[in-house]
Amino acid sequence: MSIVLQFQDISKSFGNRRLFDDATVSIAEGQKIGLIGANGSGKTTLMRMILGQETLDGGSVNLHPNTRLGYLEQNEVFPPDETVTDYLVRVSDREPWECAKMAGAFEIKKEKLEAKFLSLSGGYQMRVRLAGILVRQPNLLLLDEPTNYLDLQTVLLLEEVLRTYRGALLLISHDREFLKNVCTHTLELDNQKLTLFPGNVEAYLEFKEGRLEEARRYNKKIEAQRRHLQGFVDKFRAKASKATQAQSKMKQIDKLQTIEIAHSMRTVRIKITAPPQKKAVALECKDLSVGYSADKPVLEHIDFEINRGEHLAVLGENGQGKSTFLKTIAEQLPLLSGSFKWGYNLRVAYYAQHVPLMLPTIGSAGDYLVSASGRALPEDLLRMASNFLFTKNDLEKPISVLSGGERARLCLAGICLGRYDVLVFDEPTNHLDFDTVEALGEALSEFEGTIIFVSHSRTFVSQIATSILEIKDGRAKRYPYPYEIYVYELKTHEKFTLEEDEKPIVEGTIPYMRTKVDIFGDIQQTKNGLKRLEHDMEALTKEKNSILQYFVEHPTPPNVQKAKRLKELDEQILARESDWIKSQESLETLKKEMKTAEAS
Repeated sequence: MSIVLQFQDISKSFGNRRLFDDATVSIAEGQKIGLIGANGSGKTTLMRMILGQETLDGGSVNLHPNTRLGYLEQNEVFPPDETVTDYLVRVSDREPWECAKMAGAFEIKKEKLEAKFLSLSGGYQMRVRLAGILVRQPNLLLLDEPTNYLDLQTVLLLEEVLRTYRGALLLISHDREFLKNVCTHTLELDNQKLTLFPGNVEAYLEFKEGRLEEARRYNKKIEAQRRHLQGFVDKFRAKASKATQAQSKMKQIDKLQTIEIAHSMRTVRIKITAPPQKKAVALECKDLSVGYSADKPVLEHIDFEINRGEHLAVLGENGQGKSTFLKTIAEQLPLLSGSFKWGYNLRVAYYAQHVPLMLPTIGSAGDYLVSASGRALPEDLLRMASNFLFTKNDLEKPISVLSGGERARLCLAGICLGRYDVLVFDEPTNHLDFDTVEALGEALSEFEGTIIFVSHSRTFVSQIATSILEIKDGRAKRYPYPYEIYVYELKTHEKFTLEEDEKPIVEGTIPYMRTKVDIFGDIQQTKNGLKRLEHDMEALTKEKNSILQYFVEHPTPPNVQKAKRLKELDEQILARESDWIKSQESLETLKKEMKTAEAS
């Protein structure tokens, strides 16, 4: 396997901050590598070094003479009248039929090939740009957060294309699911070094945790030996007969060295506190229409409500109106018709891509967090700032000098400190590193308040969402199944329903293959049956205990009717217990069937 790229003893610093110190790694043809590391560790700088856009302080970046680079240009120019086909031919210098074939992999076909590039939605423009890169047939592809701003459908298409791509790939992404499904290797940038692991991100993190645990056990053993030897020295060094032995033990102590444990990714733990929650409706929409023109609404006839404490993921392709809907309910955009109503006295926080630009232009980052946090304790404020990668020195920076990513993180930190009842988030994970995204997802999943959010990161959505609002064809409606089923349907382009009494059977001798949706329906039905049985057993047991208490309080005369009822209750409870055991066994079988279906 030939080498397409090699980093040889590279060093790089920005002021006092050192990113690389004699880091070395080689990338071979066909390796699909996920590049991970904390925000600011130097991942994008590494990409820029490959492209020759960033100088090195030492070492070298060596591209093989036959290496053909493919990467997304940051500042491409698009002529106003250029069609999709014209763009693909221009950037690739390939025949139109070759361009059309690659575009087809991203479901850009027929009339879309002749559409003007600039008339397409942002998601479709990205599809075209990715097709333009791949049709050139690069053997080393560089992608820095390619899924940012992409809808889930496009992410799944990109994932499938990258899986079949035969060249080498260096990919930065905060979506663990995307990394896991695409990459065969993991490259971690940490402590100014590069470590390449022959496995995906899940395997690497498991391996790394195993190494850390092994190092912890070793250090614990060494410390125990030190204490034992030191005890001997302390006890016998003053005795002449034992002095020589004590000196020997001291030399042994000096030789005992523990393993230095350098934690690779920051251990982030975010806590978001919500005020006490009541059981009530959080948001009610009635015949709501949203958009920018009454003549042409983006979404209309929206009718639904969500309860307090729900975590609602708003899903759909780019350009369908997800952000427009969020802007409207956050009162950033006037509604066109109908109505929406928040629950009584709810405090609503809104975060979108433009919100960080609206931060105050005066004052420091620390001043903003103090004003946004309300009654937060200073230690809580500093902890939250640290979770979003702000040091004490960073908090002293004027807001006016912060980068776009820093403003976004500052805004999120302020919201997380603000004790809001409702969080309305539009793509909150952009500009966050891998570890912070997962910590934020975990914190939001534990958040007791209401969340309405848009995100195209599958890992993030699956962590948080308890329900789904699907935006499609100018309508918004509740999606009845869990998020994993939604992703499955997008992958297979199939739609199913659990509401039919009978499942269709394929004609002929081929048996009907049960889908994940079929199995999920049976699991839900079985779980509901178990709940009913448990409720019945609880009620019957309560009645039985009441009768037993009666007999304790009234031992005579015997109550024949209650004694008869007690016998009936025993029989009914026994029957319910038997049914519960059978249902539990059925549930375990269904779960195994679901695992098999997911693996196939």
